[in-house]
Amino acid sequence: MMDMLYGLAAGVMLSASAFSLLTPALELGSIWEVTLGFVAGSALIEASDRAIPHLHPIYGEEGPPSRLRRVWLLILAMVIHNFPEGLAVGVAFGSGDFSRAVALTTAIGIQNVPEGLAVSAPLVREGYGGLRAVLYSALTGLVEPIGGILGALAISSARGALPAAMGLAAGAMIFVVSDEMIPESHRKGHERWATLGVIAGFALMMLLDNMLA
Repeated sequence: MMDMLYGLAAGVMLSASAFSLLTPALELGSIWEVTLGFVAGSALIEASDRAIPHLHPIYGEEGPPSRLRRVWLLILAMVIHNFPEGLAVGVAFGSGDFSRAVALTTAIGIQNVPEGLAVSAPLVREGYGGLRAVLYSALTGLVEPIGGILGALAISSARGALPAAMGLAAGAMIFVVSDEMIPESHRKGHERWATLGVIAGFALMMLLDNMLA
């Protein structure tokens, strides 16, 4: 169930990147602007992945060596995941396309449910109480409003950078999906369930984007 839900979250992020970020970005700017932003967003998460010590429940530790407790390494992993999502929402609202921004926000909220479970379930298995696990899981989401505010402020002060910024947010989210979310959902041998989750999440976001936009 967790692998399928993680796949669903990945599908939502892929679809949101395509329909709520890249498509409108290409309508607003040139392919070169959007591509440059896309590559920059991927590079940003790649650099963060290498520079910040963090822990994935199945794959294990990544980044430089650290003496932090496992719970904080796990939280840092989700912070890396969540920042691009907040950035994407902020950029979407900063673009002025309110209906598309609402669709993206709704989808990000839906996919945060399995991501929260991905944090809290391992903590419960390691002996943390249910309340503490929920609190730590909620803590990982605090970076999203920060990313949202930064994204909205950046676009408000530099409207000409909107296509590149939308590409940047999309590149960051797709990097997270491809580098961590899909591989994590496949490591226990539940590839088919995870793939069905990706398909369901992609379809859900595609419907939301067209129904709410």
